[in-house]
Amino acid sequence: MTLLSRDVTDHIAHIEMTAPARLNALSDAMLAALHAELDTIAEDDTIRVVILSGSGKAFCAGHDLKEMQAGRSADDGGAAYFKDLFGRCGALMQRIQTLPQPVIAQVHGIATAAGCQLVATCDMAVAADTTKFGVNGVNICLFCSTPMVALTRNIPTKSAFEMLTTGRFIDATEAQQLGLINRSVPAENLQSATRALAASIAAKLPAAVRYGKAAFYAQSHMATQDAYAFTADVMAANMQDRDTNEGITAFLEKRKPDWS
Repeated sequence: MTLLSRDVTDHIAHIEMTAPARLNALSDAMLAALHAELDTIAEDDTIRVVILSGSGKAFCAGHDLKEMQAGRSADDGGAAYFKDLFGRCGALMQRIQTLPQPVIAQVHGIATAAGCQLVATCDMAVAADTTKFGVNGVNICLFCSTPMVALTRNIPTKSAFEMLTTGRFIDATEAQQLGLINRSVPAENLQSATRALAASIAAKLPAAVRYGKAAFYAQSHMATQDAYAFTADVMAANMQDRDTNEGITAFLEKRKPDWS
């Protein structure tokens, strides 16, 4: 079964998870497919932005619970499998943020547990106004500890803790207010709105965006003084780029840049 489809148009790669019968769950196979696809995209200089969406009724319903329960049949009760599973999921989330290209989640239906983690991990997110979000593992006696990592880096601490401990779902309006998504739009406009955001980024100098994304996450973990020292070096390197020189010169000369 094909788990992903990919379309590349105008330097924008649209990856769609295509396991609608399982609500695009992050099964072992889906985790591997997504990670491999991102590794391939990372090496493709023609791709400037990535859109990630899900087919069917939902964006992503999190981990595949039936597959997880089957892991208990191992001699150790699944201990090694579970540790490996959550480690692989964490590696995928980190790969999204180390990818040179920005990744935009195009969200509809539901994004729950690790699916909500996926939204929180993407660099940006646009959601249909009918979407529901939750880190609801606690409702089935499993606290969403790994989704918590991404969630607490997106939204206020108390809001995250309430979602995690109550299993309460939030709608797209609240998700936008909290900062989990960039914007919510009518469902019929979801694809065009996401595409417009991607196109606005794809029109920028790719080297500048790549410098910026890498620096964005690196500096976020630094003390202020260290962050300024680090980003000063990044900007100095960016200034040395041939196309940056051309872009600034073109701006001053009031013409379009001739990028290589």
